[in-house]
Amino acid sequence: MPTRRTVLILSASMGAGHDAAAAELARRLAVADVDAEVVDVLGLLPLRLGAALRGWYGWMMRSAPWMYALIYRIFFVSGHAGSASPLTRLTAARLRGLLRRRPPDEVVSVFHLAAQAAGTLRERGLLPVPSTVVLTDFAAHRLWLHPGNDRYLCPDAATARQVSAATGRPASCYAPLVRPAFPRGAAQARHGVGRRLVLVSAGAWGVGDVERTARVLARSGRYLPVVLCGRNAGLRRRARRAGGLALGWYEDMPGLMAAAYALVDNAAGLTSREAMASGLPIVTYRPIPGHGRDGVLAMARAGLSVHARTAAELLAALDRLDAGEGAETGNRDALFAAAPAESFFAAPLISPAAETPSGGCAATETA
Repeated sequence: MPTRRTVLILSASMGAGHDAAAAELARRLAVADVDAEVVDVLGLLPLRLGAALRGWYGWMMRSAPWMYALIYRIFFVSGHAGSASPLTRLTAARLRGLLRRRPPDEVVSVFHLAAQAAGTLRERGLLPVPSTVVLTDFAAHRLWLHPGNDRYLCPDAATARQVSAATGRPASCYAPLVRPAFPRGAAQARHGVGRRLVLVSAGAWGVGDVERTARVLARSGRYLPVVLCGRNAGLRRRARRAGGLALGWYEDMPGLMAAAYALVDNAAGLTSREAMASGLPIVTYRPIPGHGRDGVLAMARAGLSVHARTAAELLAALDRLDAGEGAETGNRDALFAAAPAESFFAAPLISPAAETPSGGCAATETA
């Protein structure tokens, strides 16, 4: 009797987006009769180093975003890749130990440190099974990219072309990993009916200058801001003073999006994909530094959102929604028409090293 395929999904508890993508992929693979285990790479690190990294990142994003912007510019997007960092080598060593204890049929990374560690092992012949990277960012900074990985799944065609050119590996598009609770097109019928409840996203960390965004919306007299503060209780208190409503961690996001007029986003993360699935228009404004800003600009270039650079542009973009959704509707439909992520793992990957990088969205890498 043949054994079920096993897939090891490497995530990281940095915010909620990576873990949410990993959990949804694991759920879909289980439906497809594939065993999937999700492992937090931060938990692999010794001496609570992973928890320290998570805490330091959260502090930077809340208290010193300029510091993260500098680190991102030097280490994440520099043209000089350099050798593997000590953190990558340590993660790779711990990952190798896990693979010895529980060998899978394929490794899937949904976080950039995991992609670096798996690529390092694969390149050195220490990972005997294929390694796939599922990018969860619209902007692929260089820490996502390692030529040792066998293939990349990307959120859109532009990212796939960039990744293929940078790594020489096959790159294909996959449809967003959004829970089925967000039905496609659910919000389209309500646009233009005058609902002016606008969601303002700050991600799971509750970061960014969203109080200023809420103030702009509230003072317009046309929009009621609902600030999604994530797990940041301090932001929730401050956002209440800006006008409108402020919510902490909220479970019924599908219901909230069904009642909203638009989303104002600052990071191009999980919330933006959920909005796309719900048919909720997205206007981006005052993005968080680093990957947030690059992702916001990439989404706008892909025609998936409107990027507002000033308060006047923000209000004008929201006002224009009364005339219809705009051109981004078709672009979102194309995004969700890509192959489901789980379809890439239903069968073994055949001869990945011999394939020609696609640089586009054709799923040529699967068996």
